[in-house]
Amino acid sequence: MKLISFFLLSCLLAFGPQKATGKPTVYTIGDSTVKNGQGDGSGGLWGWGDPLVQFFDTSRIQVENHALGGTSSRTFRTKGLWQPVLERLQPGDYLLIQFGHNDAGAINDDFRARGTIKGVGDEAEEIDNLLTGEREVVHSYGWYLRQYINEAKAKGAIPVVMSPIPRNNWKDGRVPRNDESYGLWAEEVAIGERVEFIKLNDKMASAMEKLGEAQVTGNLFFPHDHTHTSAKGAVLAASLIVEGLRESENCPLKDYLLEHPIINFPAKKKVLLIGDSTVAGGNGEIVGWGRELPDFFDTSRVEIINKARGGRSSRTFLYEGLWKELVPQLGKGDFVLIQFGHNDGGNIDKAKYRGSLPGTGDEMQEVTREDGSKETVHTYGWYMKKYISDVQAKGAIPIVVSMIPRNRWKEGKVERASDSYGKWANEVAEETGAFFIDLNEAVAAEYETMGAEAVSTFFPGDHTHTNGAGAQLNAMILSQQIARIKECPLRGAVSHRIQSQ
Repeated sequence: MKLISFFLLSCLLAFGPQKATGKPTVYTIGDSTVKNGQGDGSGGLWGWGDPLVQFFDTSRIQVENHALGGTSSRTFRTKGLWQPVLERLQPGDYLLIQFGHNDAGAINDDFRARGTIKGVGDEAEEIDNLLTGEREVVHSYGWYLRQYINEAKAKGAIPVVMSPIPRNNWKDGRVPRNDESYGLWAEEVAIGERVEFIKLNDKMASAMEKLGEAQVTGNLFFPHDHTHTSAKGAVLAASLIVEGLRESENCPLKDYLLEHPIINFPAKKKVLLIGDSTVAGGNGEIVGWGRELPDFFDTSRVEIINKARGGRSSRTFLYEGLWKELVPQLGKGDFVLIQFGHNDGGNIDKAKYRGSLPGTGDEMQEVTREDGSKETVHTYGWYMKKYISDVQAKGAIPIVVSMIPRNRWKEGKVERASDSYGKWANEVAEETGAFFIDLNEAVAAEYETMGAEAVSTFFPGDHTHTNGAGAQLNAMILSQQIARIKECPLRGAVSHRIQSQ
């Protein structure tokens, strides 16, 4: 059977499968460790419910991920998320249940009000919900699990309960289990209701311990988040659920598993960078922000390719054929970050022949080069529009970036390019529909916060070129700016730690 990509499957399943096929359906319900965000890997985070589909023979069974981040066993019901699933359940369907990460929260507050009473008993607490303003009877974690199980059974579906995946917390080389709390209670409910139970918490904690903390952190989990898994972590959790199904004696869901599943990670999109030495990788003490940019992105989702070249302007990057080499590499949905300006103010008709005409208009000037050849020189804006047009023609997404500021100060303020290349870059982006990031302004504002003396340490040789620390700061600020553009698809690949700032 031909398997399609992890990302495409997630997108397709978001619209829900069609019952007209007559195939049984596996429904998953739970929190963000089952489905993070929209299930598209935003910020590099995935729930195990997304890759799970790739372990099944989808010619015979369907998989729908209905989990939602932030929910508990209680609020998945009270938010109305359970009812649509219940209504769609049919005899022979399956329901995979994992809650617990959010059940320990406050029972009543004006922020989330999602906690449940600890344990599996019949205790109840009547509250006036500060968040919803409604009267509500809150039950135990076990009580809510039993409701899902019994209501699914009443529809002829087959429930499977699993303990919550472990958090990436370590103590003396071991990952703490939840076998005295939600893992234990989930198992007690499953045994009491005679449904299949998978010790996912213990299975995954054991697998993490075999790898060791150094291999888990930054690989299965990101260093800044001990709860939500990366794509690799989500696949591990899904594979352990599959292992638990195979070990089961009475759960027919295992009959739909593929013998040799092929797990496809999301296809990486290219992020090409073009520009001058302030973007290029550089060497020694001189470093462009393009070298540091991958540190702020989930590189399991995007491949950042730095094609910037020192000494180039918007004119010479095109004239020398550098752009012509790159265009064939672009595919639909890729990105191109474009930053020029530092060298565009150079000589137009003398060596180094890299200056462009000012502005964004259609003015032209014919230049005779030293070898006698003729060149028609255009405005800065004309060249920028050329790059944007070519990118858009390939179905890729252009992002225009104003040039980083030089280390020039006047009366305590950093000199901007807001009356020249920064302004023209913005005008071009607006005219063409490209995204625009005013990096010149954002970095200048940060420099002013730091002060001239601190900023001077970023410029070891001149007022234009940064060292590694300066490039790191510029790359971080650029990433923050990308993350703030809600309409830009690239924001989803920005590291979660940047998005949360």
